[in-house]
Amino acid sequence: MRNLIVTGGAGFIGSNFVHYVLENTDMNVTVLDKLTYAGNLASLDGLDADRFTFVQGDICDAELVDGLVAAADAVVHYAAESHNDNSLHDPRPFLDTNIIGTYTLIEAARKHNKRFHHISTDEVYGDLELDDPQRFTESTPYAPSSPYSSTKAGSDLLVRAWVRSFGLQATISNCSNNYGPYQHVEKFIPRQITNVIDGIRPKLYGKGENVRDWIHANDHSSAVLAILEKGRIGETYLIGADGEKNNKEVVELILTHMGLPADAYDHVIDRPGHDLRYAIESEKLRTELGWTPSFANFDAGIEDTIKWYRDNESWWRPQKAATEAKYKEQGQ
Repeated sequence: MRNLIVTGGAGFIGSNFVHYVLENTDMNVTVLDKLTYAGNLASLDGLDADRFTFVQGDICDAELVDGLVAAADAVVHYAAESHNDNSLHDPRPFLDTNIIGTYTLIEAARKHNKRFHHISTDEVYGDLELDDPQRFTESTPYAPSSPYSSTKAGSDLLVRAWVRSFGLQATISNCSNNYGPYQHVEKFIPRQITNVIDGIRPKLYGKGENVRDWIHANDHSSAVLAILEKGRIGETYLIGADGEKNNKEVVELILTHMGLPADAYDHVIDRPGHDLRYAIESEKLRTELGWTPSFANFDAGIEDTIKWYRDNESWWRPQKAATEAKYKEQGQ
């Protein structure tokens, strides 16, 4: 695989993957991104122009997708509408991008017999009780609880069906919550970091007891590359770094690292249908493909992330005012 198409490569997780591939392999990358509010060309600044191409376009555009896929060796599909709050406000874009967009891509990959890797989320499995000793595995039944997670579940099932019915050369990965550079300030961790930088008290949904299994975006990138290169066709791999923390712990850790009292935050109304706990069992990925995370220590990963947002204010500043205005309207 010499030439990759990366959909959604101007978004948070996709842009981190593009940087990782160009820095750690000799592959060439073409990014296809619609540049919605979550896409940011500044996230792709400084990349090697001899190995990197950007195409602005919609993954639902069958003619555009067909031409790009025909010229590539593999497709890594990150593009998605992915914000739970937005999906509760207006579900339709999630259907268009996550379902129709994925269909358009896998049809092109099938037609041209190209390798396809589909990026998904642990949210397709629903949630776990806070005291449940179990974690999600590749055999956990799907139980999505929001328009976002249900459309991602639907896209996963499309890929699985195309593998079985049409021989699509595809793999799937479901990852836990990412954090790190280039994440939009509407998301939980960068919102709290940038609030503190601006002298605004962080905001915590409800009591902050909801647990997420956090993974640094660099570790997600290395796992996806391992699956792309060594994963078995038709298989699903769960990606996680044993980073379970509740939201209260995360906010308090951010405040502590930024030199403030751990309780210097405000509670806001909880999100409707807020999942309790996600937890990933990544043993299959680790034992079968030999993958291990670099940021196994969440504390070190948060410190690295805070430093990036301090050092890159010019990247996130244009997003901040509009994001906080939107949250204020929602009482959050």
